[in-house]
Amino acid sequence: MKLNKIQVGDRHFIEVSKTIKIVLFLLVIISMQACQNSPKENVSQEQENPNITKLKGQSAEFAPEIIKLNEYVYVAVGYDGSNASMVIGEEGVVIVDALRALGAAETVAEKFQEITSKPVKAVIYTHGHDDHTGGTSAFIGNSKDVQIIARAGFKDGLQGSSPVEPILKQRNARQFGRDLPAKDIINRGVAPGITPTDRAGEGYIEPNITFKDSLLVSLADLDFELHAADGETNDELFVWIPGLKTLFTGDNYYKSFPNLYAIRGSQYRDVKSWGESIQKMSTLPVEYLVPGHTRPLSGKSIVHNNLKNYATAILSIYRQTIDAMNKGYTLQQTVDSVRLADSLIDQPNLQEFYGSVPWGVRSIFLHYVGWFDGNPTNLYPLSSSQEAKHIIDLAGGEKKIFEQLSKAVEDGDYQWGLQLADALLQTDYQKPKVIEVKVKLLRALAAQQVNAPARNYYLSYSYELEKNKEL
Repeated sequence: MKLNKIQVGDRHFIEVSKTIKIVLFLLVIISMQACQNSPKENVSQEQENPNITKLKGQSAEFAPEIIKLNEYVYVAVGYDGSNASMVIGEEGVVIVDALRALGAAETVAEKFQEITSKPVKAVIYTHGHDDHTGGTSAFIGNSKDVQIIARAGFKDGLQGSSPVEPILKQRNARQFGRDLPAKDIINRGVAPGITPTDRAGEGYIEPNITFKDSLLVSLADLDFELHAADGETNDELFVWIPGLKTLFTGDNYYKSFPNLYAIRGSQYRDVKSWGESIQKMSTLPVEYLVPGHTRPLSGKSIVHNNLKNYATAILSIYRQTIDAMNKGYTLQQTVDSVRLADSLIDQPNLQEFYGSVPWGVRSIFLHYVGWFDGNPTNLYPLSSSQEAKHIIDLAGGEKKIFEQLSKAVEDGDYQWGLQLADALLQTDYQKPKVIEVKVKLLRALAAQQVNAPARNYYLSYSYELEKNKEL
């Protein structure tokens, strides 16, 4: 009986054990399926591209704040798209740059007045872009004696006086994402994603003092040195206050690879002079650096290193481009051959949040030789529609191209997909579907893009295309 009980107990134990093993096996299978399915869904639908994470991190540069650099210099960051600064002297204050929106400038002016009630003696414009000049009246009030200082030729040739102003305005809106829905806005690379529009530009006051090469002047009982410094614009200057060891760079320096070419469209930005301007600044014993955008820097070695690697990067891109051109490289071959050195590519102030190396290369190339890249094939190229027809015929017809377009989407080959979509859009084949795919491709590229202007342009164009069904 004892043996039988043991046998019955053993059988019972064995059956229970089998049941437990089956349950455990099923749980493992379910768990494995969950582990296999969930991450894939997260990767394809929810996981953020590292470039977008990096771009979001750049937004910390625009947190609104009045930053005290020292007892005499205060910088307003994040209240508008650019910085405005106050320098306090014995007899009054000097304002360097004046924001774009008058409403934003009034806010900053009030905050400056809380620091000191001394009158504004002068305003210095580092260059003529509207985001540095539009709020001047907020700072000077009704005073008629304020000196407004800028370079000779101030604002000449900027967007507002261009014969192609309408298309520049449209491209400007795309580059800065001005019409994007709030959910799509991150930042503009060197500025917040949304900037104030309250009476934009209405506070602008024309300069009453200009100079050509340099100006040494006492303002509010402080000695200022103003030097011409071609770069982002041809009316750019930098401000050096030796007694305060403080440098104002205007838009020739900010914490991003420089925008050697603006995709909204602009005059040629003299890249060689830009690099040389930064080189000149780097020779000064600067302890406090105030850029036109992003937060200021403090510390002699930090400032020097930032200026030095900035100048090195700009001049390297210039020299590499010139060398490639002199070897007879075509435009695309030149673009493909130019890159930042390994010692520069990871520098925090050279990340391509705003400017892009290939854009700069293209701008230099076209500046020196114009549209013809030296390849005789490009003297009289086929029209877009003729080229598209030949490509489609070569591929075996529109259906084949559409299949390749779908494959490009599936493979994540988004740029190739865009080019295939453009070929098909030269025909009437499945046009609504092709437009729908192009919209998706533009948004897919935007979701991978660390460069804010490129991201904003992709997204802005996608919404326009979705709305108008033709661009």
